[in-house]
Amino acid sequence: MSQEEKLSTLIINTIRTLGIDAIQKANSGHPGALMALAPVAFTVWDKFIRHNPQNPEWPNRDRFILSAGHASMLLYGILHIMGYDITLSDIKNFRQLHSITPGHPEYHLIPGVETTTGPLGQGAGCSVGMAIAEKWLASYFNRPGYDIIDYNIFVIVSDGDLMEGVSSEAASLAGHLGLGNLVWIYDNNHITIEGSTKLTFSEDVAARFRAYNWFVQKVNDANDLKAIECALKNAKTESSHPSLIIVDSHIAYGSPNKQDTSAAHGSPLGEDEIKAVKRNYGWDPEAKFLIPTEIEPYRQSVIARGMKFESEWNKKFASYEIEYPELANQFMMMLKRELPTGWEKDLPLFAADVKGTATRNSSGKVLNAVAKHIPWLIGGSADLAESTKTLIDGAKSFANGVYDGRNFHFGIREHAMGAIANGMALSKIRPYTATFLVFSDYMRPSIRLAALMSQPVIYIFTHDSIRLGEDGPTHQPIEHLAALRAIPNLDVIRPADANEVSSIWKYVLAVTDHPIALILSRQSIPTIDRKIYSSADGALRGAYILADCDSLPDVMLIGTGSEVQLCLDVHEVLMKEGVKSRVVSMPCWSLFDWQSKDYREKVLPSIVRTRIAVEAGSTMGWERYLGCPNKSRVIGMEGFGASAPDKELYREFGFTVERIVRTAKEALNSTSVHHP
Repeated sequence: MSQEEKLSTLIINTIRTLGIDAIQKANSGHPGALMALAPVAFTVWDKFIRHNPQNPEWPNRDRFILSAGHASMLLYGILHIMGYDITLSDIKNFRQLHSITPGHPEYHLIPGVETTTGPLGQGAGCSVGMAIAEKWLASYFNRPGYDIIDYNIFVIVSDGDLMEGVSSEAASLAGHLGLGNLVWIYDNNHITIEGSTKLTFSEDVAARFRAYNWFVQKVNDANDLKAIECALKNAKTESSHPSLIIVDSHIAYGSPNKQDTSAAHGSPLGEDEIKAVKRNYGWDPEAKFLIPTEIEPYRQSVIARGMKFESEWNKKFASYEIEYPELANQFMMMLKRELPTGWEKDLPLFAADVKGTATRNSSGKVLNAVAKHIPWLIGGSADLAESTKTLIDGAKSFANGVYDGRNFHFGIREHAMGAIANGMALSKIRPYTATFLVFSDYMRPSIRLAALMSQPVIYIFTHDSIRLGEDGPTHQPIEHLAALRAIPNLDVIRPADANEVSSIWKYVLAVTDHPIALILSRQSIPTIDRKIYSSADGALRGAYILADCDSLPDVMLIGTGSEVQLCLDVHEVLMKEGVKSRVVSMPCWSLFDWQSKDYREKVLPSIVRTRIAVEAGSTMGWERYLGCPNKSRVIGMEGFGASAPDKELYREFGFTVERIVRTAKEALNSTSVHHP
């Protein structure tokens, strides 16, 4: 065995033993996969990943994703060995409160973690977004002699990742687009929590991925470093297809009693078994968290190599700045999530119009007005661009070999679309996605991860209520607004008319630290006369007084989206009948909640106990904005919709002026012992 081979073996076994010691100390974790995959992960990082541990955010670094996030100690061990800012104390603090080494890798919690993983399939889907982003960035920014962007994405996926549907959706699209910068390494260990994969998984994975248009290779032994290196070299050479390397491994490799069993998947090995494992590795069985002294020179060499990688890139970028100053400025602006000066100058204003327009239409106009000023604002829909109004006029479609297109066609793959958008956002592109609101269910896990990672993905959800009409209850969202609002760190915005849409896009594009869901209508909504009623810029505060009386109101009418016009109609009737009322347009709960207490009290004074909320969706959650329970009402949906023209559905389910007026009067006249 050569000195290089001895050092490699020493590092691999250090990664393994650090992991099993940390898991045992935490009395929680997944030792099996890290023991099996340490040789694979080490080879990827040692031979193929261009990175700088001193600057984990270096733009042209290769990306590594552990989609099998349960094997997190594999990644933490690698990052420690490679010189990242993760200490031995951090490793010893695995899975503990306020630790930077949680049970599954979390983005921005620890340097070197490119995305949050754990929910199986999400890392795989996200990696396709990163590969798409690299292709677009290279096509847009690179110039002859200046490959400013030129990196690859390496991913470790598990049996579970490949069983999840999101990975299949993403892999299908990756093959179709010919993403040759993407390499998935499949840990084929044949074991899941319940036992052998034969219980549920008998497909020919290689044949499936060849059918997806992937380049497929097989490595028969995860401990064969030369075979792994050869397969990875072949994958990097293959530029026209994404690559899948199937690696046969032994879960809990080296464990005399638990190797190749489900017992090693999600539980600590136990002290006696750990000692036996260490003996098999040629390790001191009594030593805990041992890092041999020979590893420090290797760590320093990796750091030096990484600094050289970035230094060479910095020199190239400095010349690029001189020759292409505008592109260089855009590149840096994009990395910092800044917006070009004057990006909002063409935002449209819409004239008052009783007939109005669907908010999906006005949003499409706004999108095109801003897209021409923000080149890295790119996106598309799940086969619904014409319906969601999300095409960028004059832009090409992103396609195999046409990687500078800004219009994305995700196909009917909502879940993958959400995961891919996360990868694009993590690559500093500003992505938007689009589909019908009812299909937000299909992509909810990816939306949740965007919120968890604080990524500014824009979700455009149209066909927002029962008023989409004849397609019926299968396509009419009821609980979806409430479900999205329940996700922390996600703004859910349902504008009342075209000018609210235009105003709210100012906020949407200025946000850099969380995702936003825009909820838009299929049906036309009157464009409110802002000479009579308040400015639409009030929407930027989440809720505002749209129409009011000349003193403290008797009743407040609170609405979102198309129901705001209904509230205005009710307001006119009540005022004529001597009932003082106020209309509050409340497009975004979370944004309103961030306002000062004084502002919130001004809009919704606690002394006014009679409040009527109107929204054509689930009533869940509205109680937080209502006053006295006996004197407040929510007019919403208590069940599913029906197939009929939209105006008939409004009448059928009680969204009428007459009902709301009657409800308001009943609430006013009710007796209550409750006080604000």
